[in-house]
Amino acid sequence: MNCEVCQLKELDVEHFEIREVLGCILHTILFHRALGLVRPKDVDLQLFEITYVQCADAELDKKVDEKIGQFIDRVEKHPNKKNQICLSFYEVKSKQATWFTNKVERLHWEQWYINLNVAQQPRAHSGKSQHSKIVVHPGEAALEERDVRRAALEASLREVLFQIIKFVNEKRDHVPPIPNVEGVSFPYEITISSSSESAFGMDMFKRMLQTGHPTMLS
Repeated sequence: MNCEVCQLKELDVEHFEIREVLGCILHTILFHRALGLVRPKDVDLQLFEITYVQCADAELDKKVDEKIGQFIDRVEKHPNKKNQICLSFYEVKSKQATWFTNKVERLHWEQWYINLNVAQQPRAHSGKSQHSKIVVHPGEAALEERDVRRAALEASLREVLFQIIKFVNEKRDHVPPIPNVEGVSFPYEITISSSSESAFGMDMFKRMLQTGHPTMLS
């Protein structure tokens, strides 16, 4: 089976921006891979002047939120490593059972790789005197720099959303027939990886040799 892979543009984010950015991207992809008629839900981002559409489905929303929480935990545990999240769509196929394999297998037909370059959280700066502790606040230049960075991230996030729309409009031949399954979307899984660039690349290469297409390590 041919597996189409979309490597989305890498985004530079700060820790507090992760949840909104990932939620926006994941829900946008899942909405465009929805099955049949779904109730759309407009979502206005709090940090950016962006509105996106997601499936109004509590179960899907819960699963995405849980995965984002796991991603944030991974970032906090491995702050100096590359962090990537992969959304994979798959078909479930029955296969002849043997003593060491299952009767069903997942065949990925589409994978989306989301790469976030998360800035390390700055430590609180303070000046100590004999009688007091003085907290040093960022100056105007630092605040202006943050505004410029935020505007650049918003523009990059818009590019990613257009990249998603362009991909789903152009890549259609690989999409399988609508399965007879419960849920608003094609069967999918969200996996997370965090490692050094060299080790991550080697893991990916090994997995490609084993499976014939890129998949993420759980």
